[in-house]
Amino acid sequence: MLAVESPTELPIAAARRGDPSAWQTLCQRYRLPLYVYVRELLGAEDEAMDVVQESFLNAVRHLGTLRDDSRFGSWLFRIAHQKCIQRWRDSRKQACLFADSLDDSADEVADSSELPSECLIREERAAEFMALLARLKPAQRSVLLLHFVEEFSLQEIADITEVPLGTVKSRLHYAKRTFRGLVEQDGTL
Repeated sequence: MLAVESPTELPIAAARRGDPSAWQTLCQRYRLPLYVYVRELLGAEDEAMDVVQESFLNAVRHLGTLRDDSRFGSWLFRIAHQKCIQRWRDSRKQACLFADSLDDSADEVADSSELPSECLIREERAAEFMALLARLKPAQRSVLLLHFVEEFSLQEIADITEVPLGTVKSRLHYAKRTFRGLVEQDGTL
């Protein structure tokens, strides 16, 4: 979903100068992907909206610390990721915190040529996928979401989660293996 952006495409310099329209552009670009990522990690809409808002506020306050403007997206996701970890620590919830269904606002718009039965099958599979994903450990779930949904590179995921690249590769390997096992065990998807 998120492609590597170039500094010329995003108004980072203008945002540093405090240009409200630059921040509006950045918010429009990242608000939904960030919300979806955080919501899938935390499983609570209100908490996800709070984390997204807090992440953007931190970005406004600390944009001067960003060394490479082309990495704004991964930097913003790292801020949100750290806020999620802090919420887990604060609430001492290590169990699965992911809700079984997706927010309607995050659903894809169905193709008008798609038959109702095809739409229903697609939605059922998405719900099955998300339910299985919710059964993974938070660290594994995070890596899967960042890699396959948000399309970050492994190095970008390492930057976001602040763990070594080898750890990201290991988590991704075990997450895929665990996910496959869950699919086989449940006979879904």
